[in-house]
Amino acid sequence: MEFLYEYGLFLAKALTLVVAIIVVLSTIVGLAAKQKPGKGQLEIVSLTAQIKEMTQYAQQLLLDKATLKKRAKDEKKQQKQDAKAKQNDEDKAPRLFVIDFNGSMDAGEVEQLREEITAILLVADEKDEVLVRLESGGGVVHGYGLAASQLQRIKAKGLTLTISVDKVAASGGYMMACVADKIVASQFAYIGSIGVLAQLPNFNKLLKKNDIEFEQHTAGEFKRTLTVFGENNDEGRAKFQEEIEEIHVLFKDHVSSQRPDMDIERVATGEYWPGIKAKELGLVDELSTSDDYILAQYPAREIYSVKYAVRKNVAEKLGLAASTAVEKGVNTLMSKVRFWF
Repeated sequence: MEFLYEYGLFLAKALTLVVAIIVVLSTIVGLAAKQKPGKGQLEIVSLTAQIKEMTQYAQQLLLDKATLKKRAKDEKKQQKQDAKAKQNDEDKAPRLFVIDFNGSMDAGEVEQLREEITAILLVADEKDEVLVRLESGGGVVHGYGLAASQLQRIKAKGLTLTISVDKVAASGGYMMACVADKIVASQFAYIGSIGVLAQLPNFNKLLKKNDIEFEQHTAGEFKRTLTVFGENNDEGRAKFQEEIEEIHVLFKDHVSSQRPDMDIERVATGEYWPGIKAKELGLVDELSTSDDYILAQYPAREIYSVKYAVRKNVAEKLGLAASTAVEKGVNTLMSKVRFWF
């Protein structure tokens, strides 16, 4: 009996501890769900300073003391000359602002791009240049259309815009890239895919097989052309295809307006090419990596990395927002978004 008593007491304590943990976790989850997303913070880092530090470190490891002493003397002399030159605003070195854009399917990164461009435009002048390190395989039409419009703001201010593609700028990614004054790509980066894609599943036969009825009511002949659950017809398919073709024409017109010397009918087939071939077709201007392009600007330009970082709230840090985000994304794609670049 004593054993059973002690065992029961142990279970009671364990149960109490488990309940307490559940209550604490539930409280945290509740507070996390109510917490508003954190605001972002602008981060500006001097890449020029980083290059200088890297250079000095490498020299210390590889050069002898006599050479290091001579270099230090020369650098000190150069620094005095630079400091004297900077007293006159007109003699200040032009700047290169570097932005990273790694685009997803829904182009959700556009909000960060918007903040970064706004910050640059507030301080830059016509001598400065903006380099966007772009990586994207494309996505929704309205998202990448807005992203391209954000890049247009840079050119409208009179600044030079350069796009560098190390891996891929396809479809919506190329829609952004072609806005640039100059496109730089690595030799085997994927470039192009000037086309439009639309796809959706249809579960109508499955519903019928299981005696499930689906009703959809619309006002307007083409309010809905193709549907996921209803029975599609040839008329709806024809209208859907017509809409795709119209968007493709707008896409081609956009690219042609930015790169008028390119044979748009040759490249607007939905194909993509490696950087070497893309240069022959006029899709890009130079073959180079973003690293080489940045180093080529040093030391003539002061180089800065500009990033708008969004702070995550508690729910996001705990990973509790993942299911909500997936559900929201699926619902959006299924009910609203029909076309992709």
